[in-house]
Amino acid sequence: MTHPNTLSRVRGSIIAGAIGDALGNPVEFISRQSILTTYGSQGITQFDTHPRWTDTSGKAVFTDDTQMTLFTAEGLLNADRTHSDAITAITEAYLEWFGTQTGHKSEEHHHGTLRDLDALNVRRAPGNTCLTALASLWCGKQPHNDSKGCGGVMRIAPIPLFAATHHMSIEEADKMSADAAKVTHLHPLGYIPAALMSHVIYRAVAEAQPTRERLIEWIKEGCDTLPQLFVSHAHDVAIMQRLALQAIELAENDRPDIDNIAQLGEGWVGEEALAIALYCAVRHFDNLEQALIAAVNHNGDSDSTGAVTGNILGAAVGCEAIPQHFIDGIEQLDLLLSVADALGGERGKGLRHSRSMRH
Repeated sequence: MTHPNTLSRVRGSIIAGAIGDALGNPVEFISRQSILTTYGSQGITQFDTHPRWTDTSGKAVFTDDTQMTLFTAEGLLNADRTHSDAITAITEAYLEWFGTQTGHKSEEHHHGTLRDLDALNVRRAPGNTCLTALASLWCGKQPHNDSKGCGGVMRIAPIPLFAATHHMSIEEADKMSADAAKVTHLHPLGYIPAALMSHVIYRAVAEAQPTRERLIEWIKEGCDTLPQLFVSHAHDVAIMQRLALQAIELAENDRPDIDNIAQLGEGWVGEEALAIALYCAVRHFDNLEQALIAAVNHNGDSDSTGAVTGNILGAAVGCEAIPQHFIDGIEQLDLLLSVADALGGERGKGLRHSRSMRH
C-alpha cells in the first residue's frame, strides 16, 4: 500500500484538514453575504489574524473538528500499540477530548498525551451531539439520539490514513470509520458518510499518482460499496449516493462554486458536508488553495466542510501542494506533523514533535 509519496499524503491530509478548519472557523456561523461584506468580493481567502481567531503567537486556530481528528488518531495509535479493540480505544480517546471541553477528567479515561496539552484544553464551539453523547458514555450509559450532524464524518480521516499504510483492508477501514462516527451520531446518515469519506481517502493515499479522474472513480466505487456495508439502511445509502454523484456532476459545469454548493446543502449534516467536500476536491483537484477557499465561503458549516475538503484532497496531492503561507500560519504544526508521521508508520516517533515538513 505504500509508495515514495505516502508520508507526504498522510501529512497533507492531516495538515490541509486543519488549515481548512482554521480558514473556515471565523465564518462558520455567518452568511455568505456577511462573509463578502467582511472579507471582500472573494470572501475569506487567507487566515483571519484577528486575536479572536489566533493563538497568542498569532497562528490561526483550528476548531473541535481538528481536535477530535487528533483524538481519533491517538485512540487508533493506542489500539495499535496495545493490540486492543480500535473502536474501544477511539471511544476512550473521545472521552479524553470530552474532558478537555468540560473538565471531566479521570485516570480511568487517561490513555494518551493529547489531553495534557494546554493548546487542546480550549473550547472551540464543540458540537452538542458530541458533547451529549459523550456525557452519556461518561456516566456509563449508551447515547440515544437521531443525529446526522457532520460531527461524525469530520473526524475520521486518521482511520483510512492509518489503514492504507498498515496493511488493513479498505473494507476494514470503511467499517471502522463508520463505527467511529457512530460512537456519537446514531442516525445512519451520521455515519454512512464516514465510510464513503474513508474509502476515498484510503484510495488516494494508496495510489502512486492520483488524478482528478481517479478521484471521481474512487467516489463512484465508494458509493457502490455502501449497500453491502449498510444493508438495512437502503434509503439513507441512496441519499448519500445521490448527493455524492451530484457533487461530481456539478463539478463538471461552469457555474460559480457558490451556486453549485448551494445545491448540495449547507454542510451541517454529514451527507451534505461530505458532498460539498467531494465537489470542492473534484472541481479544484489541481489547486488545493482554491478547493479550501471554495469549501468555506458559503452559508453553512464552513469549518467542517473546509476540514473534510482538506482531509480528502490533501491525501491525494500531498503536503507539497499546501501553500507555504498556510503552513506558516497554522497553530500546532509540530503536533500535526507528529500525529501524521505516527499514522504514516514513522516508527518510534509516537506523538512527539517533528521538525521537518519534507524528506
